[in-house]
This record gives sequence, structure tokens and C-alpha cells, in this order.
Amino acid sequence: MKIKNRYFILSMIIMGIILLISARCKKDSDNATIIKDVDGNNYHTKSIGTQVWMIENLKTKRYNSGEQIPNITDESDWSAITKGAYCDYNNDTNNALIYGRLYNWYAVNDPRGLAPKGWHIATDNDWAILVEYLGGDSVAGGKMKESGTKHWVSSNNEVTNESGFTALPGGLRFFTVGDEFQAIGHTGAWWTHSEDTSKFVYWFMFSTNKRINRAEGIGPSDKNVGLSIRCVKDLIY
Repeated sequence: MKIKNRYFILSMIIMGIILLISARCKKDSDNATIIKDVDGNNYHTKSIGTQVWMIENLKTKRYNSGEQIPNITDESDWSAITKGAYCDYNNDTNNALIYGRLYNWYAVNDPRGLAPKGWHIATDNDWAILVEYLGGDSVAGGKMKESGTKHWVSSNNEVTNESGFTALPGGLRFFTVGDEFQAIGHTGAWWTHSEDTSKFVYWFMFSTNKRINRAEGIGPSDKNVGLSIRCVKDLIY
């Protein structure tokens, strides 16, 4: 009887170790550097609810076809362009290493694609699903923003990043000439992809609160705003 008990206890210990290792592996795989874009940039991923998100902003300088996306540094050219373009905040590549790159609407919706294979630029619906899962727009931002003040200029105890989304304040580039780069450290804003090319929707959050906000462009010139991009893993049915 004692021998059976010993075997039972030993088997339970072994099972516990296996479960612990399995859980650790799952946690690691959720955040592993497992995907690359066409330029070879690495991205970590995180399962949040029913979705899997990149936890860094996109950095690619090429479409999936291999063609270069124009890097527009001149203010007037940026405001006038009607095709895909990207830039680095303040035209400084060091900013891109941390915050990713800023893209106009035309690049986001170019049929040549920006997202790695098996992934897509987050749609308006993707963002809505995420925000609802995290409790709604009044609180979801606090659960998505990187905590602390390493990148955000201010923070509070309501900012937890409990989702692991790690939103960063990459700022934005306006379509107007003069003081066009604004709000790095204060604002994170992300384009959505849409099959409806007359629709341009973005989601954004500020350093000062835990909200996340949704907005729609109100005129063609809004397509020339430079914003960040996040990608979501395709669903497999």
C-alpha cells in the first residue's frame, strides 16, 4: 500500500512539473519573436482574448511584393502625395527603432500589402473586438498602454498594460506644412485597413488618461496623416 502511495505521489509530482513547463512554454510562445516582415524586422506577438496581435508597431519600408514604399521627408511632398508613403518621426531613424514607422492611408490600403504572411493590418472591427474584450473604450487604453514614463510623458496607476499590447506614443505626421510632426510621447494613433476605400478610420490614445478613442477621417486630405500600424494574425477556419 505504501509503495502504491509513493507511486501515486511521484506521478502527481511529475504531472505537476509537466503542466508547469507547458504553461511556461505557452507564455513564452505568446511573446516569442516568431514573425518577420519582408524587410526582416522581428515582431513579438501576444494572444489577447480570441486574437493574436503584434506588440510592436510596423517598421517595414517595402510592400510584400518587394517594392519600396517611398520615404517622403519633405513637408510639401508629404502633404501632396496621393500614393503610399512612409516616414520616420522627425525623419529620424532612431525613432523608428522604438516606435515603428508612420504611414499614410494610401500605404495602409495598397493591394501589395504591408503585413507579414498570415497577418493583416488591423481593421476597425479588429480594434473594436479588442476594446470590448478589455472592458470598453473608457478603460481599455489603460490596459493597453506601456506602463511607466520611459516612452509616455506621463502615466498613472490606472495604466497597467495588463493585456500585454504595449501601446507606444509614436506621435503622428499631419498633412499641413509647418510643425507637421507632433505628439510623440503624448499620443499613440493607428490606422485601420478597410475594403471600403472611401472610409478611413483610426484609433488613438493620449498620455493623460486610460481611454482609447475611435475617429473617422472627414476629408481626402486626412489620408495624408502619418500614423502607426499594428497587425493581427489571420483567423484560420
